[in-house]
Amino acid sequence: MVYEHFIRVRYAECDRMGFVHHSNYAMYLEEARTEILRSKGITYKEMEDDGIIMPVRSMSFQFIKAARYDDLLRINVEIVGETNVRCDFKYEIYNQDNVLLTHATTEMFFVNKQNMRPMRLPEKYLESFD
Repeated sequence: MVYEHFIRVRYAECDRMGFVHHSNYAMYLEEARTEILRSKGITYKEMEDDGIIMPVRSMSFQFIKAARYDDLLRINVEIVGETNVRCDFKYEIYNQDNVLLTHATTEMFFVNKQNMRPMRLPEKYLESFD
């Protein structure tokens, strides 16, 4: 399932060249990732309340074209691969003209918030991640 999330680029997110500064892309991915989970009936808050956190293990970007102030970005995000102890997300970011701007991936893993040890995702959540 590919989830579409939309973000309007704010002026403060741009550098002096008028491009979205690369540091903002991590926040865009986080927002899209949170919303794909919400669309599957899971809130990250609920997971944290159940003692599960999802640290980022790795994140990569391939910037193709620049996003600019006031662009309406469409972030396509999907969960790829098997979800058990870790969860991989794949993203594509497009502008309002449907021009592909960025490819990105994140690898997350599930951690018991109390002892900070990796853990298997409880059955309660597994079905929603598929």
